[in-house]
Amino acid sequence: MTGIPVPNEAALRDVVASALGLAPADLDPEANLVVLGLSSLEIMRLVGTWRRQGVPADFDRLVAAPTLIGWLEHFAELAPAADPSAEATR
Repeated sequence: MTGIPVPNEAALRDVVASALGLAPADLDPEANLVVLGLSSLEIMRLVGTWRRQGVPADFDRLVAAPTLIGWLEHFAELAPAADPSAEATR
């Protein structure tokens, strides 16, 4: 797939930190987001938002690797040839 507007690291960090009530800079990329308090319902909401934006995010994949690093890997697999300048901000 090409041209999918996947979230970049800064955008992903912003949206996840906001959901957790943290400052984006305080979010460790290797921290387990579920342990930090991100519920499965909130993950479902994020997936719904991304899907409406044209990003085919997979809930099961995100839950299986609940870290920023894991999520960025998932998004990279969705759009390996996407132009970085076209990345979605949210």
